[in-house]
Amino acid sequence: MENGASMTNHEAKTASTITIKGILNLLMESIDETHGLKRVLSLGMGDPSLYSCFHTTSVAQEAVVDTLQSQKFNGYAPTVGLLQTRRAIAEYLSCDLPYKLSSDDVFITSGCTQAIDVSVAMLARPGANILLPRPGFPIYELCAAFRQVEVRHYDLLPEKGWEVDLDAIEALADQNTVALVIINPGNPCGNVYTYHHLEKIAKTAKKLGILVIADEVYGHLAFGANPFVPMGVFGSVVPVLTLGSLSKRWIVPGWRLGWFVTNDPCGTFRKPKAVERIKKYFDILGGPATFIQAAVPSIITQTEEVFFRKTLNILKHASDVCCKEIEDIPCIFCPHKPEGSMAMMVKLNLSLLEDISDDIDFCFKLAKEESVIILPGTAVGLKDWLRITFAVDPSALEEAMKRIKSFYQRHAKNR
Repeated sequence: MENGASMTNHEAKTASTITIKGILNLLMESIDETHGLKRVLSLGMGDPSLYSCFHTTSVAQEAVVDTLQSQKFNGYAPTVGLLQTRRAIAEYLSCDLPYKLSSDDVFITSGCTQAIDVSVAMLARPGANILLPRPGFPIYELCAAFRQVEVRHYDLLPEKGWEVDLDAIEALADQNTVALVIINPGNPCGNVYTYHHLEKIAKTAKKLGILVIADEVYGHLAFGANPFVPMGVFGSVVPVLTLGSLSKRWIVPGWRLGWFVTNDPCGTFRKPKAVERIKKYFDILGGPATFIQAAVPSIITQTEEVFFRKTLNILKHASDVCCKEIEDIPCIFCPHKPEGSMAMMVKLNLSLLEDISDDIDFCFKLAKEESVIILPGTAVGLKDWLRITFAVDPSALEEAMKRIKSFYQRHAKNR
């Protein structure tokens, strides 16, 4: 990288195969190497726990303290997770399904990231390919690369609220396609799919003979017109692997408590070989801390709805602030107002800028000049777009957007 200000062409081309944290670290380094004295404002990382307006519920904290002090959970947990934890998650997820999950359907992971790796590892075989959304979450590409699984991208359609391009999926799939990944509520787009669209996805996957990996790490974080509908609702149409965690809804990403769940009322995953393969793979993994697992039943059953409503109200307000401020920044445009999750995608209009070559250049110069961190769209598969994370303190968000506006005015053509 030249003077810490921008990526080389090679790095730009491969940005979608490195982690989001990797790119954000490079952006932070570009600030550290400058003379900038402004407070760093990051709209790049989806970790709301960094801000005072986002706190987990006291119920969760007390549950962890109780299990830790009990001295009962200092040893190893079963590799698939504590039974009471698996049972609690099965009951929690079953509330939104037309059938009941059992503890045997649930496997505990170190966050949703490990659940992603498990899902790819379980499906890997010579010649296999997997269908991933563009834009999407780059950890899937990394996991597929390590497992030698070919990646094929289908587009999400901004003009249709970031819906899945179902025609593209049918064109991409072949006899070696093992799964279709969807992320709902959407990261990085902030979309929330309707029941009708999810049903179409399920029927398309059934037609193609592939299963669906449903990344629902932002499950229930929906604050727009569309309610959150889990993909597992269509488990009787097509087998679904549901991936999730406590991280986002309970605002505890550092606790690393996630799950890998087989939504399969028809029994595809209950075949002895499939069950044995999953269990054996978990034998080589390290799950979350035992005392964190043990706290899950209390966390799930005792958290009051008012806590969730407060989080949603803050996220909606923050997204409204973000969209309002964007209207005053001509070089960026939001095609679809976010309805869920904690992030949104905006289109960068380079024709209005004097000396900005692409989204990566924009983000590095913004970081250097304004100490504002935004993720370049290239990192999530969409060149000359930007991902803005709005799960931050509203005052910090307003200040960040004002700095972006100043940056635009300084680099605008014909200024």
